[in-house]
Amino acid sequence: MSGYGKDSDVASFDAAGLHRLVEVLIERGYRVVGPTLRDNAIVLAELESAADLPRGWGVDVGPGHYRVRRRGDDAAFGHSAGPQSWKQFLHPPRQRLWAGTRDGPGGAQPDEEVPRYAFLGVRGCDLAAIATLDRVLGRSEYPDNAFVGRRRRAFVVAVNCTEPGGLCFCASMGTGPAVGPGYDLALTERLDGDASTYLVDVGSQEGADVLAAVPHRAAGTDEIRCARDDVEAAVDKMGRRMPDADLRDLLIRSRESPQWEEVAGRCLTCGNCTMVCPTCFCTSTEDVSDLTGEHAERWRHWASCFEFDFTFIHGGGSVRQSGASRYRHWLTHKLGTWHDQFGMSGCVGCGRCIAWCPTGIDITAEMTKMAGDD
Repeated sequence: MSGYGKDSDVASFDAAGLHRLVEVLIERGYRVVGPTLRDNAIVLAELESAADLPRGWGVDVGPGHYRVRRRGDDAAFGHSAGPQSWKQFLHPPRQRLWAGTRDGPGGAQPDEEVPRYAFLGVRGCDLAAIATLDRVLGRSEYPDNAFVGRRRRAFVVAVNCTEPGGLCFCASMGTGPAVGPGYDLALTERLDGDASTYLVDVGSQEGADVLAAVPHRAAGTDEIRCARDDVEAAVDKMGRRMPDADLRDLLIRSRESPQWEEVAGRCLTCGNCTMVCPTCFCTSTEDVSDLTGEHAERWRHWASCFEFDFTFIHGGGSVRQSGASRYRHWLTHKLGTWHDQFGMSGCVGCGRCIAWCPTGIDITAEMTKMAGDD
């Protein structure tokens, strides 16, 4: 899946241009968020300049394994997905819905103004995840207005992948390594010795306006071809892939498979997979008050279908009491019934659920085994 524009419109700038891009976005009132190195991980945080990017750092990942490592070059985007996704900025982990006093909601404190975010370094899988959340939360019958406001104000600088990680399988999910539509600007990083250049595709008028304020030149034909070839070659470097089958129908046929109990023997039902997933959107609400009972608030927070009380019904307990039933629900919804609800898959192939599973359960391995047993 590719959102490339016409090659005649492709621009190029160097590392100084990347620094200027961040400066321009900040000058225009955006809070620029991008990958940084912190606590031995590549995490998303607000950038003061492009110097905060993790230049020269990559990652080694495997089932239940994540380590940063030094690269032999100065790449700013030479790493795969970290533990966080952009979901946290569009669909926050905790959000106050209401506050009031005994005198009524008039005593509620005004909510903070929604920041204007500029996301720098959004990969194809995560751009697809943002589009998925937009379908679920932004364009549903009852849209989440808070999400809609954040998404509408966001500026997206995507990055095409040329070096996927060991757990990436976006190619088999149709979400990468080339970014799809939805970006304002899309970069492809190319290295020549110690020098970095960035090819730039423009995806919106606002993106064109920002690029106009950054020193750049028209990209040459050979330069564009080499960059496109680098991205296309990344398809064959994926560390994982989903089986070539209709996953929705496979899961329907496998409802009574003994594999669910086998997986449950390894699954801790900790919910890590849902917390790091860039498309999981389930929430719960809680009401809190101060000790005097004069002030009360209602908060919404992320929830997980792996929680025992997630399906609690008053007077009847929880519907899905076993680990096997909870894992089956998560996987069947993510890859199967999501199509029925939203007309698309709920998985974008980022591999985070594999890396951050404490017991190393691999969603691609489980589906491959299920396809082989079918």
